[in-house]
Amino acid sequence: MPVKVSVIVPVYNPGPYIEDCVASMLRQSLPPDEFEVIFVDDGSTDGTPAHLDTLAAEHPHIQVIHQANSGWSGKPRNVGIEASRGEFVMFVDNDDYLGDEALERMYEYGVANKADVIVGKMAGKGRPVPVELFRRNHPHATVENAPLIDSLTPHKMVRRAFLDRTGLRFPEGRRRLEDHVFVTEAYLRADNVSVLSDYVCYYHVKREDASNAGFQRFEPVGYFKNLREALDVVERYTEPGPLRDRLLRRWLRVEIVERMSGRRLLNKPDDYRRELFREMREVVLERFGPGVASGLRPGQRIVAALIREDRYDDLVAYAEWESGVTPKAVPTGVEWRDGRLRVVFTAEYHRDGRALTFAADQAAAPADAAPRDLDEAAAWLGGAAVDGFGRATAHLILRDRASAASFFQKVDLTRERVPAEDGRVRLVLHGTATVDPADAAGGAPLHTGLWDAYVRVGLGGWTKDCRLGPAPRRDRPAAPAGLVAGRVVLPYWTKQYENFSLDVDRATRALGLGGLTPEDAAVSGDGLLTLALPLYVADRTDVVLRWVGTASGGPLGETGTLTPAEGDGALLRTVLPLSAMRGAVWRPELCPAPEAATPRFLALPLALHVSRTGGVRPASPPVPGPVRRLARTVRRMAGAARRRIGSTSDTRKA
Repeated sequence: MPVKVSVIVPVYNPGPYIEDCVASMLRQSLPPDEFEVIFVDDGSTDGTPAHLDTLAAEHPHIQVIHQANSGWSGKPRNVGIEASRGEFVMFVDNDDYLGDEALERMYEYGVANKADVIVGKMAGKGRPVPVELFRRNHPHATVENAPLIDSLTPHKMVRRAFLDRTGLRFPEGRRRLEDHVFVTEAYLRADNVSVLSDYVCYYHVKREDASNAGFQRFEPVGYFKNLREALDVVERYTEPGPLRDRLLRRWLRVEIVERMSGRRLLNKPDDYRRELFREMREVVLERFGPGVASGLRPGQRIVAALIREDRYDDLVAYAEWESGVTPKAVPTGVEWRDGRLRVVFTAEYHRDGRALTFAADQAAAPADAAPRDLDEAAAWLGGAAVDGFGRATAHLILRDRASAASFFQKVDLTRERVPAEDGRVRLVLHGTATVDPADAAGGAPLHTGLWDAYVRVGLGGWTKDCRLGPAPRRDRPAAPAGLVAGRVVLPYWTKQYENFSLDVDRATRALGLGGLTPEDAAVSGDGLLTLALPLYVADRTDVVLRWVGTASGGPLGETGTLTPAEGDGALLRTVLPLSAMRGAVWRPELCPAPEAATPRFLALPLALHVSRTGGVRPASPPVPGPVRRLARTVRRMAGAARRRIGSTSDTRKA
């Protein structure tokens, strides 16, 4: 069987952090005889080499190459390329991991679109990853029609024939940004680049010890020397003009302006900030013409101008002011409607706990000037916000708490200028988001887990994210749980900060079923049970009930239906198998989503006594004996202790 994909993993002293990477390789949906994994050990001094050798001995599709330490990841990747047999090569770092279907999906997508480079959707676990690039699939992406340049990490799938035809390889040696040089040239020389956004292919992980190479403090002179090599690639393969300026802008924005902004600047020691500032200013003066900076957002232009004019102290003062500007998104309503969740919210920018106000007639920032002082900088940004308010945005993003995968939801937006003191205005965005659990995860259903809601607010010179919250009223639930798309979806407010989140197929007691009483149920003479449930359904929905009785034998299974009831509740109807239930007490367990991959049954606090003649009446709960009472007391005390000691581990706390 020809090898479809060769996965190349450079390895250097990863310790236990390589285990998730290895496990993801062994879980791939692509058959083992259709891909290979090449671990290139770059002179590790921990126990990893022996561990990998054992792994290779157990799995024929895994091989290990050992070499002397080369200082960085470029040479190990090149060695892996030369050893590879696959139609495509996939680059993975030893402390990251792949989605289970990543290789299969990326390979098929690349073949279908005749791509030389395939970029799979990324999720950042403690690390930033591109978001805008992965809003939708781009089967035929270029640096002109998609924000490819935002994704320069090496974690791509590349056609081997393309690498051989172009001779493209990673720069080697002790250096930085070798991936920028490689990926930029690949984008600019590929016949086609395809972006796969409907499945999370790559999980980019920050180690708990923060020892990832990208998190280490770097030496500025060498770093910006390597950065210039990436700029050289852009200039080699593009003509002077708007496209080149737009591509170069990526390095000005990400590697210089963002490092010199807000908390990212303020958290660095002053001597290191000054060293960075000197090297950055040389690059700005040397390589970035007026057309590069002019395309930045207003606040970014201010930072770039202050660097260019050698105004370090003013830059720090601006960072202190700007770091206090944050968005705030407040939910005003959450309800189910037509099988979808409707989330209404307002959003605006705040500083020091108060809503920002703006002069209605303030001029926006000039394209190529630096402000005289902080007051003028703030005024320029206010002018940009007022002038561009008609283009302001607010996007609702659902983020999987376990994987950090992010997905944009549909939002209808209106904009309001609210009068404030002294003739100023507040700029308020009103959003109505629609969350359809059937396709909210990039066209796929929401999977089991906790999903946190964020709002990305774009106004004037800022684009920042914030959680959606706090709750509008402490005593008001977000909305009832809904049975939609074969999943039980519970909207809720988190315990600590009262932010909005979704629980998918996990909640039990929080669903509200525990409050049921015998008065909520009715049984007709022919055994038809009708039970009111605090559970939203959009239409008739089939469910399964399991009756557990005191008589010998296994539980009894029956089908039932849920239909919408007045308000947001549902009516459960099922016919009791009375002939099989006589002479015992029975308690129902509801399986609301029998088609789920792992169906689960929820106990309902209801008991029915069926007489030997078939009569049905509510059964009184049994009085617990002394042993049972003691066990219950112990469990209650243990639970209270766990809540006190481990409150920070509450999965609903964020």
